[in-house]
Amino acid sequence: MSVQYRVVVAKGDERTSGPADADVVVTVPLDVVTAADFDPVVAYMQGRLKSTGPTGELLEVLRSGAAAEAISPLASHP
Repeated sequence: MSVQYRVVVAKGDERTSGPADADVVVTVPLDVVTAADFDPVVAYMQGRLKSTGPTGELLEVLRSGAAAEAISPLASHP
């Protein structure tokens, strides 16, 4: 399983991490990630974190904490 993470800064401006041909693509706006109480699981449940690909694999990276670990550095990237 491979996952690509995308943090959307503005339309046409995304910070990405992971392979271009990933099985799962996770997309979340920068303002959601930089909120003090950011939690990828909560953002997913609220519909603010979007994904494409198999839901089971998405839930695994959310549960394991891998999504939070991959998304956080993208938010602080200049």
